[in-house]
Amino acid sequence: MASYCMTVARLQLALGTGAKRFHVSAVFSAKAKVAMSRFEPGSSIGYEKMHENINVVRRRLSRPLTLSEKIVYGHLDDPVGQEIDRGRTYLRLRPDRVAMQDATAQMAMLQFISSGLPKVAVPSTIHCDHLIEAQTGGIQDLQRAKELNEEVYNFLASAAAKYGVGFWKPGSGIIHQIILENYAYPGVMLIGTDSHTPNGGGLGSICIGVGGADAVDVMAGIPWELKCPKVIGVRLTGTLAGWTSPKDVILKVAGILTVKGGTGAIVEYHGPGVDSISCTGMATICNMGAEIGATTSVFPYNHRMKTYLEKTGRGEIASVADEFKEDLVPDKGCEYDQVIEINLSELKPHINGPFTPDLAHPVSEIGAIAKKSGWPLEVKVGLIGSCTNSSYEDMGRAASLAKQALDKGLKCKAQFTVTPGSEQIRATIERDGYAKILSDVGGVVLANACGPCIGQWDRRDVKKGEKNTIVTSFNRNFTARNDANPATHAFVTSPEIVTALALAGTLSFNPETDYLTAPSGEKFKLQPPSGDELPSRDFDPGQDTYQHPPAESGSIKVDVNPSSNRLELLEPFDKWNGKDLENMRVLIKVKGKCTTDHISAAGPWLKFRGHLDNISNNLLIGAVNIENDAVNKVKNQLTGEYGGVPDVARFYKANGVNWVVVGDENYGEGSSREHAALEPRHLGGRAIIVKNFARIHETNLKKQGLLPLTFADPSDYDKIRPDDKISIIGLKSLAPGKPLTAVIKHCDGSEESISLNHTFNETQIEWFKAGSALNRMKELQ
Repeated sequence: MASYCMTVARLQLALGTGAKRFHVSAVFSAKAKVAMSRFEPGSSIGYEKMHENINVVRRRLSRPLTLSEKIVYGHLDDPVGQEIDRGRTYLRLRPDRVAMQDATAQMAMLQFISSGLPKVAVPSTIHCDHLIEAQTGGIQDLQRAKELNEEVYNFLASAAAKYGVGFWKPGSGIIHQIILENYAYPGVMLIGTDSHTPNGGGLGSICIGVGGADAVDVMAGIPWELKCPKVIGVRLTGTLAGWTSPKDVILKVAGILTVKGGTGAIVEYHGPGVDSISCTGMATICNMGAEIGATTSVFPYNHRMKTYLEKTGRGEIASVADEFKEDLVPDKGCEYDQVIEINLSELKPHINGPFTPDLAHPVSEIGAIAKKSGWPLEVKVGLIGSCTNSSYEDMGRAASLAKQALDKGLKCKAQFTVTPGSEQIRATIERDGYAKILSDVGGVVLANACGPCIGQWDRRDVKKGEKNTIVTSFNRNFTARNDANPATHAFVTSPEIVTALALAGTLSFNPETDYLTAPSGEKFKLQPPSGDELPSRDFDPGQDTYQHPPAESGSIKVDVNPSSNRLELLEPFDKWNGKDLENMRVLIKVKGKCTTDHISAAGPWLKFRGHLDNISNNLLIGAVNIENDAVNKVKNQLTGEYGGVPDVARFYKANGVNWVVVGDENYGEGSSREHAALEPRHLGGRAIIVKNFARIHETNLKKQGLLPLTFADPSDYDKIRPDDKISIIGLKSLAPGKPLTAVIKHCDGSEESISLNHTFNETQIEWFKAGSALNRMKELQ
């Protein structure tokens, strides 16, 4: 310590007392490298490199930087030469790590295997959370999933071991909670093959959801491309209190920005109100930022994050983050592209839905709105948990309400389910009594997994097509997402409001003003929820569910049975033939909202995520055909007969006919699933023409060699008829910023031409020419 103090004194003399403290600290940090996680002692946090890059970019731009810019530009591959223009240029970045959930990891690892590379180049992990169906309860459902998915789990475990990837076994918990507990830290850049990867922003990280092909680039050690994000600032003032929770912040923001208002931007929270939100509460807000189309969301490093790091066994990381704190907060005077102001002291509890996460209502008004709109008032099921709201604090606040009801002899009127976010959370809430309280009030504790949030729910209390209402603390509520029933009206809100509404059994209950009736006839009012931010004792880690990759993996075999209906090795897509695409059929002209759930449904289809041909049988089966307002019913223009969308696509492919999809606004919003891009490519699609795209889906389409194109004039959508033939002209001179022309041939013999825009850069044009990004990677090896 004496030598360190002497070093500091000498540096201060040399640099002057005005030298920034973290410059000095960096010298000391360099002497004592801190591991990125306890699982990877050989991989160190790169604050020094990030700091150097930030200084280079700040000098170049000659302006203060936002926090988002510091972390993103701090990971530039070439900070000196990189062109930087928010919303226009493409950045080449070097993320620190990769995370994959089991449903998307299958295709990601199959693509990595196809690359021929021996090991991943950055720390990477696989998390088994998507394939566990909620049916009867945690223990039974987990065992059933292990038996049903044994082939897939064995593939992922062996592929992880073979290629140097950490493997979290089924029952470990939801990927984003595991990342928060173990891998996220202030300033890290992480990409994950799930759209809710931004959850890590609650710990000051830049965590971005991507498709599997992007993950393969990073695992292969190739610079990763991202369009330079704009930055939306959300300034928070006041203090959260009473029934208002962190979830209400993002529910309010979603109502302001809508499902596409954040597209192409990072949402950066700042202001004095930030300190009133817990670290896990910040994660909740960042998690649901995916629902506004944001690239990611982030909070500045503060004492709440430091406490969380220390409580999760990462005090060393907190200490070094303190040294580099000026790199982990925005510069004074930095400018945002848009600013939203929210006073937390005035914010009221919200509930959003149904059928879209941006339809925001104050809880005090939802009963009247539902009655006027004809939405079912009776709450059939209340569901708390998911990656958005399954922290210790969330469970404690819900349990505080359940305890009040139990003390009066009251249980939930609605069915009630509880999903712990991780094995650590499950074990800790069981030890501390929360799990028992939630069970006693009528709750069923499910497995540490995604479950109903992603449609893994064997729901039996209503029939398909039966109109009903559920309330959840999840993040998404698209039509039929949770239970495959298009008549289910799903609302998203905080765990506290879910618990209150499950107790009351009706949407018309306002816990701030209304009374419940105990079995004795006594009327009582729930007191505002309370709960500890973190356990007073250390977390209970529960069972050890992590598999370290072995040091030597040469003898490990990764087998894929050729007769398997769950897994299939990939064949390269065909290269572009150098010609324009002529006389393509319109497979479907989609009407209205078309999310990745509509394009490639989850639920029962998750079992086929490792088998491209089988999963392709769900292509666009949820999209509405503008011709007849029907789903999964399109006209085969070669036979004149109607059939399912994937069936007609297969027929066109078998007969050598290329096809296009025509879509509406924000096409491909929602999940990061690249199957929504792989499937149309596999079944013979060549282009997707829409009014505008969601970010991740547009990139995924490019990665697989498809043409994601947008109408230069959105009204041109109306010119295309389901029986048209479309030619795309100008591909030989395809260049960044240069529009293409579509010639539309109507069946009456008339023709018209329209202009189509694209966002391809030079590198992405090479993906198209090669047939896919993976093909291009092989060409360059």
